[in-house]
Amino acid sequence: MKRLFKVGVFALAAFWTLALFTACASKDKVPAKTTQTVQEEDPGVVLLFDEATAIKDTGSKTFNGVSAMQTVKDMTVGWNLGNTLDAIGNSTLNSETSWGQPRTTKEMIDGLANSGIKTIRIPTSWAKHMDKKTYTINPEWMKRVKEIVDWAIEDGMYVILNDHHDNFNNPAKMPACVGYYPNETNKVESERFLLNLWTQIALAFNDGYDEHLVFETLNEPRLVGTSHEWWFDQNAEECKEAANCLNEYNQLILDTIRKTGGNNQKRYVSCPGLAAAPDAALNPAFKMPQDDEKGKLILSVHMYTPYKFAMESPGMTTFTTGHQAELGKYFSRLNASFISKGIPVIIGEMGATNKDNIEERVKWFNYFLTQSRKYGMTSCLWDNGAWEIRNNDFNEKYGFYNRREQTWYFPEILDAMIESTKE
Repeated sequence: MKRLFKVGVFALAAFWTLALFTACASKDKVPAKTTQTVQEEDPGVVLLFDEATAIKDTGSKTFNGVSAMQTVKDMTVGWNLGNTLDAIGNSTLNSETSWGQPRTTKEMIDGLANSGIKTIRIPTSWAKHMDKKTYTINPEWMKRVKEIVDWAIEDGMYVILNDHHDNFNNPAKMPACVGYYPNETNKVESERFLLNLWTQIALAFNDGYDEHLVFETLNEPRLVGTSHEWWFDQNAEECKEAANCLNEYNQLILDTIRKTGGNNQKRYVSCPGLAAAPDAALNPAFKMPQDDEKGKLILSVHMYTPYKFAMESPGMTTFTTGHQAELGKYFSRLNASFISKGIPVIIGEMGATNKDNIEERVKWFNYFLTQSRKYGMTSCLWDNGAWEIRNNDFNEKYGFYNRREQTWYFPEILDAMIESTKE
């Protein structure tokens, strides 16, 4: 969720204080038919990119019939390629390094696999690399994403590929800019963007990828730039509206993926609630999309919990029994509401910022991972490359893996991650 140098300061404590709210999800949203030309000023929710020139997967792999529940257990522990393909510094291939991280190499991915990491989440932003009129993804960008995904697949890793950072931060300017926003005013533009985006992703990643590739619909969909970005007010109409729109967006993306057929008909797809917060997912307003393929959906949540220990600067440096109880409550509730009902959970982002308190952080990781694994959850470590403390600033020090040297800054934390996977 957090990434260094991102514009704005997020009040993440609100993750855990989202209020109850109600809304109904649309269950009949389906992708619109293809059109290659814009016939009107507002073409509606239609495909606009040229399918004839789109990158299409030509591989052929058998998709294993293992359930999503078993697959998530097999994914064990993961790591995020943070501040890299998700960077939005510019529209060129150089955007990969615009947030200060090195260009990804095969050696980096090999090093992760050799460390025992079984899953890599590859946060990817797309809007900056799309034509604003036709929504065509720059083929060089798509090739670069595929290259990194393929390196991980070749190493036997699971890969989570998503749409990251395309939640537009100034909805007043839509639809002049490409992206999505969870409100009615921008819903047509948002769905047009998501339809075109996910059709191209699904075409590029299909029969050549088995169950080791998981699609994640969105990262942290939310009301960016408002007082409700992280704080949900059950009496605010814009919050109810956002929840309803997100349900529709998740449904549209799932339908778009399924429509491409092949292995994507069976692909595991993970979906978040608002801001990917556990409280939002646990609220009755959140609806998992309807899927004709049974047992293929996964819930995605992010947990930097408890906020005062895991994220806040300066916050708290000691991991207490109260903190354990807070974590335990969330794991138990996620199990009761989703896992026990056949929907596995991936914690797509988690971590505790460096406060020069390695012993307490190891305690946090040990507890977090053993408890989440007890319920069969997979947890993916957020890594933005920043680990050094300067001027007693502990903000977003989520650097763990030295990508240049293929070593770990805190091997004790890696040990805790690997230990949690042992039966």
